[in-house]
Amino acid sequence: MKPLALVVLLLVMSAPVARAAAEVVPLPADKQAFGTARSTASPVWFTLGHQGLSEIFHPDLSTPATRETRLLVDGKPGQAHTEPADTKSLTFRQRLRGDGWHGEITYVTDPQRAAVLAEVEVTAQRPVRLSIDHVPLNGGTGEVVSTLPTEPVRHAHGTFVVGFGEGVAKAALRKGFGAAAREYAQGWRTYLDGLERPKSADRRLYDMSVMVLAATEDKTHPGASIASPSFPWAFGTDRELAPELGPYALVWPRDLYHVSTAMIAAGDRGFAERSLDFMLREQQQPDGHLPQNTRVDGTPVWTKVQLDQVAAPLLLAWHLDRRDESTMDALRLSADYLLSYPNAPFSEQERWENQDGYSPATIASAVAGLVCFADLVRRNGENGDRYLAVADDWQRKVDGWTATRTGPYEPKPYYLRVTKDGNPDAPTKYNLGDNNPADIDQRAVVDPSFLELVRLGLKRADDPVVTNTVKVVDRQLKEQGYWHRFTQDGFGETADGGPWGINFPVPTRTYGRLWPLLSGERGEYELLAGDKATAAQRLRQIAAVANSGLMLPEQVWNGRGTTSATPLAWTHAQYVRLAWSLDAGRPVERPDVVVNRYGS
Repeated sequence: MKPLALVVLLLVMSAPVARAAAEVVPLPADKQAFGTARSTASPVWFTLGHQGLSEIFHPDLSTPATRETRLLVDGKPGQAHTEPADTKSLTFRQRLRGDGWHGEITYVTDPQRAAVLAEVEVTAQRPVRLSIDHVPLNGGTGEVVSTLPTEPVRHAHGTFVVGFGEGVAKAALRKGFGAAAREYAQGWRTYLDGLERPKSADRRLYDMSVMVLAATEDKTHPGASIASPSFPWAFGTDRELAPELGPYALVWPRDLYHVSTAMIAAGDRGFAERSLDFMLREQQQPDGHLPQNTRVDGTPVWTKVQLDQVAAPLLLAWHLDRRDESTMDALRLSADYLLSYPNAPFSEQERWENQDGYSPATIASAVAGLVCFADLVRRNGENGDRYLAVADDWQRKVDGWTATRTGPYEPKPYYLRVTKDGNPDAPTKYNLGDNNPADIDQRAVVDPSFLELVRLGLKRADDPVVTNTVKVVDRQLKEQGYWHRFTQDGFGETADGGPWGINFPVPTRTYGRLWPLLSGERGEYELLAGDKATAAQRLRQIAAVANSGLMLPEQVWNGRGTTSATPLAWTHAQYVRLAWSLDAGRPVERPDVVVNRYGS
């Protein structure tokens, strides 16, 4: 299909506003909606901002093609309130208000082609003139066609289409919004009707979460699920930091693992099967490790080594009982990489991605991954003892590497976020990054991520170091009912709400806000601790921060999502997984083979 440059056909429409692509940066990352057809014949995804369509992705989910497409009334946009137009599809409606006028726009994509359709109705107190503001991004293309009046009117009803490819927009317009919308909705209804629902979840948010997770999978590259269709803060504006408007529109093995285990719980096993294939066929490097992230075609972008991500396919394969020869050969490469990595389980980066060292969370993933792989090996009639020997050694040593007895908090001992030297009692200092101006004693930095030791089966919920650390983390990191990632996290906004960025040589202090997905992890722990009522409260806490389009954010403050990545697939996955865990009475993703080995 030959791509077109931006063409606006003035069938009955006044001229659009066009801006030079060189001047364009993405819109704020707090998307109000995210949609695509269930059909793979429609490689186009839309997002909605606060004034209309924000980034449209085409031809894949790593490629934003447009910045925005807005309805203008007398040359000005309205302020939009977004809501689902259908509880069982990714169909969204925006109610707009402006000076003396109001309107509604409903959005879908054409399941048979790369086109976004918008049905528009406007009512005004005076005659007004309608136009479309369409802004391409990064050389993106888009053809816009419409049936809206050009002359001033008090009432208008029509459709506009953004299409990609020769004649696509015209074909979608001829098909009509109604036919496209019915086919679009039926695709999602058929998908949802094939899945069970947990009793514990809010049905509307649960269905939305499952659909959002399904929509994050690329259609040209099956199994490639991006972290978020958004570009928060400096990742949208700083081309030196993020030349390709990344990194959220990339595939991270860790996020992909969490989304896949949620989809297994939801009943979409095929999603997880494709994800594992993508990890092992597209992301895995010749030495067995998986890079920090990749484009949807598997091309590495950031290349740091995170051992928890290396372990991710080992864990996912165990959940899927994948023991075919090709899969096992690839898994063995990753398992051997864990064993041969210099000073393992020291990792070049832990799961928050800006520190090296010994991390309880990373060690938990590596140990669990090795135990799971050894179990797959055993079930294939082979001997996996060498993997178990290393796993057992690391499990025995994790406290010695990461639990301090000399730190500033009580009760002791408690787990640290990371140690630089494997000596948690040493006053070793390091810089937290993200605009923190001074170094900090490693013994003063804690992180809720240590709960991976319990969730993945290395430790009991009532282990004394675990319960000590729960108390320390709550005192240091809990605020407004949610948790920060770690002590003095700087990945977030300035004190006055300004965006995060890399501010050197004199940093402007930024503040990481509260992460709803951590409430989900805490709920999984509380289930294991026998407190189902509080675990259920955690599910409600996640639900409480959904925006009006039912999108769940990366970070929240004062009960609302910030301009962080929204929707964040990991947050939606955590909601889905905790809901099923509540129904089951235990974390559904906890590997029994690890639990049985360590008596946890």
